[in-house]
Amino acid sequence: MIKHRGFPSRLAGTDFQFTIRRANAKGATPIVRRDRYADRRPADRAADAAFLAALIEHFGSAPFARGNLDAGRLSWLFGREVLPAEDPFDPRDYDARLVVDIDAARAAFPEIFEGEAGP
Repeated sequence: MIKHRGFPSRLAGTDFQFTIRRANAKGATPIVRRDRYADRRPADRAADAAFLAALIEHFGSAPFARGNLDAGRLSWLFGREVLPAEDPFDPRDYDARLVVDIDAARAAFPEIFEGEAGP
């Protein structure tokens, strides 16, 4: 399992986890698309935004391996802002490749792009 050095392990001051320490001996937790409803707590939305901002800061629009990124946190973005970068995609593989859809990220979380120059 690839460990993404320098990636924040959690949202500062919270228990919202962004990375895992070690691979699960029983296999990777699958990444699944989770529905985000309008009535989600502000803290949950802030965690999504911070995680997505960290993904963009570390990887930009380039494909990256899932590695030690938390499956639960990825699942909140999967299928919208974070997409499979390979076909076939194995949601239970630590080596599965993902990519951030910058346009979808900008539409869903405009606050993480504030102050950015350009269109």
